[in-house]
Amino acid sequence: MDAGFDATLRADGVAFGERDAELLRAVDEAGSLNAAASALGRSYSRAHDRLTELEDAFGSLVERQRGGSGGGGSTLTDRAGELLAAFDRLRAGYSAIAETTETVLDGDVIDRAGELGTVETVAGTVRALVPPDADAVEVVLRADAVTLHDPANTPTGDATSARNRFSGEVVEVDRGESVSRVSVDVGADASLVALVTEESRDRLGLEPGREVVASFKATATRATPR
Repeated sequence: MDAGFDATLRADGVAFGERDAELLRAVDEAGSLNAAASALGRSYSRAHDRLTELEDAFGSLVERQRGGSGGGGSTLTDRAGELLAAFDRLRAGYSAIAETTETVLDGDVIDRAGELGTVETVAGTVRALVPPDADAVEVVLRADAVTLHDPANTPTGDATSARNRFSGEVVEVDRGESVSRVSVDVGADASLVALVTEESRDRLGLEPGREVVASFKATATRATPR
């Protein structure tokens, strides 16, 4: 189980995310599920199955008229409009916080491989995008790039593209209406900050004293000269 930045709405164990919002908006624009799937480069059968799964959890989302060219006409229901509006509000809340929430770690570049390098910090080594001509750097990590995991269920190294991970303890949880800002002590001078939905915070039991593993992709981590 993990908690990260990806904006999702949940009902009955089903998560509504960015790809689902794209599908509904494409249906609204194209006028049919078949045309929407084609416009998005997705198979009709998978789009149909996904829509059925979403409707089982969230209620009726698309009104269909059988027959006609393109597989029949389709329009969004009022419930679909409400769901898209709620998703947009959640995503906007994430973005506003993420723009002003960063963790900065001082370090030294000890290895390079193209644009990526290994930076030694007080919290441990970090893989990051590094400048070509500087060894003393600041590693800057946006809170929306951090995913928090239950230590007992942390993915193995070859099961995720997140190349960096630190074990730590939650020291503060700043709860908002839909987004929580979670500070984790990973042994650095400053806490590592992650953004999670309120539902994810509750599901993972994030509160001060909770042990977690924080992971983040090397390509989402940049180092600048200091």
